[in-house]
Amino acid sequence: MIKNKKILIVGAGGFIGGHLVNRLIKDGNSIVACDIKPKEYWFQDFEDSENHYSMDMKDITNCKKVTKGVDYVFNMACNMGGMGFIENNKAECMQSVLINTNLLIACKEDKVSKYFFSSSACAYNKTKQQEVFIDGLKEEDAYPADPEDGYGWEKLFSERMCRHFMEDYGIQVRVARYHNIYGPYGTFDGGREKAPAALCRKVFNAKKNKDTKIEVWGDGKQTRTFLYIDDCVEGTLRLFESDFSDPVNIGSDEQVSINQMIEIIEDISGIQKLEKIYQLDKPKGVRGRSSNNDLVKKVLNWSYDIKLKDGLKKTYDWISSEMQKEGVNISRFTKS
Repeated sequence: MIKNKKILIVGAGGFIGGHLVNRLIKDGNSIVACDIKPKEYWFQDFEDSENHYSMDMKDITNCKKVTKGVDYVFNMACNMGGMGFIENNKAECMQSVLINTNLLIACKEDKVSKYFFSSSACAYNKTKQQEVFIDGLKEEDAYPADPEDGYGWEKLFSERMCRHFMEDYGIQVRVARYHNIYGPYGTFDGGREKAPAALCRKVFNAKKNKDTKIEVWGDGKQTRTFLYIDDCVEGTLRLFESDFSDPVNIGSDEQVSINQMIEIIEDISGIQKLEKIYQLDKPKGVRGRSSNNDLVKKVLNWSYDIKLKDGLKKTYDWISSEMQKEGVNISRFTKS
């Protein structure tokens, strides 16, 4: 357990970052929390942390302000969203490379001993993800390089930057390739939400409005694996405390199609089966993606606990609760 450390978390106002702040505070650490979003748009906001709102970490002067005196840095920041966002905002996604680079430079100058970078399964070679149900992607499948355009290239390049800062300057780095993290306290509307949150919202609205149809991007046969946020945080911290410095998958191996996920959420909500309206012109991403967890089991002796149906139940309950609140400003969960 990480305890009694001063830790900088960049992207602390975001989904994964907010959950990480919460866990590290509970474990007895002093947290410096930064995010480009103003206070009202942080997903979680803790009084026990030193919070820096509206701080753009693409500016190296801001990085240098907050790395002084910290023991560890977690870079959870990036400009991203669901497939609809990353396919239409490639330049914005690519600019996140500045955050990682500037943070590493600041860590080098301030002699920060250990650095975490949140990478993504989008770093994997697209040609290995052309079938609906695929074998899990192993860490070596990122090369030869042909990642998701824009967002995936930023992640792969930033992984290499972390590696070279470790080799050249001695900063210990840890890199997780996240596979579709989901759960409460994240975006569920507005264009940046990922499939689990978007589908929970759509099913809830169908139930509320007595609709009988649901819009689905693509043909619904595309597959993914999804990891619940609590398992993500646990895997992240175990990786950080390990001696392993190469990229590692943090994901589940419970591969499902979008159609299957809709059916799970329908069962959770108690709604009758909805007629699926397939929107074949919408962004769909790769055909199939799954996490091979052999390496994470080997180096961390750990595997995820929460099954997809159980995690979706927690997520659906939270989203439906938020959407039922009268007068609530749900935009704090939807704005970038």
